[in-house]
Amino acid sequence: MAEDLTIDRAIPKEKQYQSLIPQIEGLLFGETDFVANMANVSAALKEQFNWFWVGFYLVKDEELVLGPFQGPVACTRIKKGKGVCGSAWLQQKTLIVPDVDEFPGHIACASASKSEIVLPLIKDNQVIGVLDVDSEFSDHFDSIDQAYLEQVIHVLLNK
Repeated sequence: MAEDLTIDRAIPKEKQYQSLIPQIEGLLFGETDFVANMANVSAALKEQFNWFWVGFYLVKDEELVLGPFQGPVACTRIKKGKGVCGSAWLQQKTLIVPDVDEFPGHIACASASKSEIVLPLIKDNQVIGVLDVDSEFSDHFDSIDQAYLEQVIHVLLNK
């Protein structure tokens, strides 16, 4: 297991992901506990990109329940189809929201959040949770984030 991350925020975003993903693989190597792995993934992403909030919600009894995260306190439970996280779960697809104030039914866990990307965690054709990332800047996430965060989820789910 890797003990430290090598962080370089001066390089382009795509290069940051390309540097970080092998490090995440190293963090997860040999560890089978899913909660521990989610915790380290959220910490690694927060360290590298300094996002406002990054973490996981897990499907439990037909709602999303807060899992490991980095950032300020968060909403604990989200209904299916509600907010960005619940909508990504319902639609079983990644949602990129450039301005959360324009998203119908957005759940404002933190007023400082301005944009968001939510990616479903799909295992055996079932959504088991979501990775939620918030930024305090509008229009912060794009297809590069989607492609590489999907790779991060693949690494996490195939441990």
